Amino acid sequence: MRKLSAKIILLSLLFLLLTQCAITDPEIIYATGTVKYITIEGGFYGIVTDNNESLDPVNLAEDFQKDGMRVSFSYKINKEGASFHMWGKVIEIVNISQIK
Repeated sequence: MRKLSAKIILLSLLFLLLTQCAITDPEIIYATGTVKYITIEGGFYGIVTDNNESLDPVNLAEDFQKDGMRVSFSYKINKEGASFHMWGKVIEIVNISQIK
């Protein structure tokens, strides 16, 4: 009976490990930065990372459209999207939160 329980636990842990690996997306990038209002092309909100990289999010929620707001976020580069802003890399935010 003990051997069966140990095997079930081991198989359960293996299953969890494999599903976690499948869920992890290597294309997701994690960063911190500051939301900036960019005045070109009619004005829009971008993010300048702490590494001084300019990012143009296609899906920045209105709650985060505040000039000077510090944020921690994860994103994917939007390889298929184009922007008329002509500023920074076009990205899609996966998750974002304000840094207080």
